[in-house]
Amino acid sequence: MCSSRLAVAALAFLRIVVGLHFFLEGLSHLRDPDWSSAGFRKAAVGPLADWYRSALPQTGDWHDTLAAVDGRSAAEAGKAWQETVVASWRKLLGERMKRLPLDAAAKAAAEKSLADVAGTFEDWRGSIEPDLTAYRLEVARLAAMEQKPGAAAIPFERARVTKKRAELAVQASGWMKEADALGTKLVAAWDAQLGSDADRRRAAVVEPSPLWKADRFVSWSLLTIGACLVLGVLVKFNAMGGAMFLASVVATQPFWVSGAQPTYNQWVELAALLVIAALPSGGWSGLDYFLKQWCPLSRWCAGGCAAPTEVKR
Repeated sequence: MCSSRLAVAALAFLRIVVGLHFFLEGLSHLRDPDWSSAGFRKAAVGPLADWYRSALPQTGDWHDTLAAVDGRSAAEAGKAWQETVVASWRKLLGERMKRLPLDAAAKAAAEKSLADVAGTFEDWRGSIEPDLTAYRLEVARLAAMEQKPGAAAIPFERARVTKKRAELAVQASGWMKEADALGTKLVAAWDAQLGSDADRRRAAVVEPSPLWKADRFVSWSLLTIGACLVLGVLVKFNAMGGAMFLASVVATQPFWVSGAQPTYNQWVELAALLVIAALPSGGWSGLDYFLKQWCPLSRWCAGGCAAPTEVKR
């Protein structure tokens, strides 16, 4: 049964309001150079938490060294982590030299700076080795907690696992920040060895991280979905795209997991998008009505009902 004009107007209003929210959210993310989904990913709980956190940036290969349960001592795992960090610095130096080739003397000076900072890194790592040993023991303890029967089903056990994960994540983040600070010091030393600001700009390497790329994709997607919903372009397609995005958001905070944050607003907007996608409002109240002649998805976008007509009595 086709909707009445009042129902069509209400659905059009709902579509525009939801679309405007998506559009403004995407626009605010793109305008803020410091915006990142890192905090959102760190707060993820439930079965998909590890997958969401896997995209978080790390210094060196922390996850497969110090955060791995592999039976190695803290000294061995710390040494392996150090090697991955130094390898990333060496790769950065190679990329800088591709942008700005160095003569033999400048290259030797850059290598010496790298060796000096690597030595500082090793001394610092040795100073925190007792803390790393305790961290490794807690990582193994967490792995044992996760494998216990009922770890995912019993609320108390889930809360313990979530709390322990958060504690270890804070510790690891602090150490990685220390390593990042040494990397920043190394880049500053390399820049000081160059002759001019123009050379420093040429040598600068700004490589977007996978997380940055994912965040920009999400931001542009929100902006595009929002604009299309406001204008009424490919309404059903964009409504489903928005619904899938919101489903990915609520999946980070399953309501049955202890400690999950409330996601009432996302559930309400998700339901609204499903209604918009299910009912044929786009072709009657948006640009889909004018584009249906050439749009290959017009039948799907506009729905199967004709526009409402006067009811004869």
